[in-house]
Amino acid sequence: MSDSVEKAVMAQQPVDEKNPVNPHDAEVPLDALPKSRWERSWPVIACGAGLFSDGYLNGIIGSVNTMLGKIYPDTYNNSPASRNVSSIAFVGTVVGQLAFGITSDYWSRKWSLFIATIILIVFSALSAGAYGAGGSQEGLFAALTAYRFFLGIGIGGEYPAGSVAASESTGELKSGHRNRWFVFFTDFMIDSGYVVAAIVATVVVVITTESHLRVAWRICLGLGIVPPLSLLWLRYKLNEPEEFNRERMHKYPYGLIIKFYWKRLLVVSLIWFTYDFSSFSFSIYSTKWLDIIIGDSAPLWQSFAWSILTNTFYLPGSIAGAYLADWVGPKQTLAWGVFAQGVVGFIMTAAYKQLGTPEYVAAFVVVFGIFSALGELGPGDNIGLIASKSSATAIRGQYYGVAAAMGKIGAFVGTYVLPIAQNHAPNKVRAGQDPFIISSSLCIFSAVICWLFVPHIGQDTISEEDQRFREYLEAHGYDTSTMGSKPSQ
Repeated sequence: MSDSVEKAVMAQQPVDEKNPVNPHDAEVPLDALPKSRWERSWPVIACGAGLFSDGYLNGIIGSVNTMLGKIYPDTYNNSPASRNVSSIAFVGTVVGQLAFGITSDYWSRKWSLFIATIILIVFSALSAGAYGAGGSQEGLFAALTAYRFFLGIGIGGEYPAGSVAASESTGELKSGHRNRWFVFFTDFMIDSGYVVAAIVATVVVVITTESHLRVAWRICLGLGIVPPLSLLWLRYKLNEPEEFNRERMHKYPYGLIIKFYWKRLLVVSLIWFTYDFSSFSFSIYSTKWLDIIIGDSAPLWQSFAWSILTNTFYLPGSIAGAYLADWVGPKQTLAWGVFAQGVVGFIMTAAYKQLGTPEYVAAFVVVFGIFSALGELGPGDNIGLIASKSSATAIRGQYYGVAAAMGKIGAFVGTYVLPIAQNHAPNKVRAGQDPFIISSSLCIFSAVICWLFVPHIGQDTISEEDQRFREYLEAHGYDTSTMGSKPSQ
């Protein structure tokens, strides 16, 4: 019996001591490895669920910013600290995505993820205990800004190390369920983090009252330690994903890699940029209808409670998108979801004069909720899924890290560009309409380039893409026998 036939037969037979299956054998399907359902599932959970911290830590800082503004109305609100504290984590996240993208490919998925987790724990604690020298307010703001930057690096590490490892681990799950598992423990975790952040801020302020906001904001930040700490032991016990063990590189022919993937990476990065441009910056509209509903005299906890509703809009879209990613595929789900979001955005633009008034505020809330949910159903769920499965395993961390970094840059740009569009509008109605026109146009643009240029992503795309990449390398003289967990001697 030939080696290839023997391996195929072994992969189909029950595993016992006389008939072992070598997990490093590239011809043995990942879902044929001798593992229990829990052994296949928990690595996906451990790798992906850390993105809950991204949602919580980015969501809670808005409430903390509001509290600090009330505690220090003169020194905080009228200083760059107000903007720096809330936005500096974006900068750190970009640094983390790029740096950990490199380490997760060159070194280890597991240990890159473990270090990112430690960074989250340490700097969440330091943020909660931030203190200025001599008790100075300026020192406090500077310390909090610095800690938030390093916290962002830890958040950024979750993307190329955690999400990539999660996508590779889904290859061991049952075909037809792999995409939804990835989505539930990545994008859905981020959305859940935002919801929990709003709930925590509301409950903490109710308990402490507005007379003790100095305690409240520290508690809110300190609770950010809990999510990464709860995953620390699981991540320590992780093994490297089997696909990574099989396909990792020890020498990177970057000329060949860039030639092979630059167009695809450009498309994925552009879609991620436009999605984050809209989603992170459209919080200005939730602020608009909140102002209409509760006014300026409402207690702080009530404002935070309404934010729970704003963030909850994301969840049904994320759940629906997770199942559609398996049923119709990530490409079609993303394209049709973001196209529908663009259409709803244009409807909101046309009706903004009526929607942006107290008498129609309920309709505004509903339509805005649909708009937000469609964003999660399409690109929110699927851009990370496409980024994690449209490249070969050997360079997936760097590929994913660059695409995710472009998304965060889009979020950062959006928070500056859309307010500029509002400020230069000729009247108040146009100030509300123009940002929707910009972002809705970008939604339609994203849908078109997705339809035209994003490849089909199936249940077995990771293994198929690895084979395609190997064949390309071999055709250009690269020795693929050096690939795998152990370098050739």
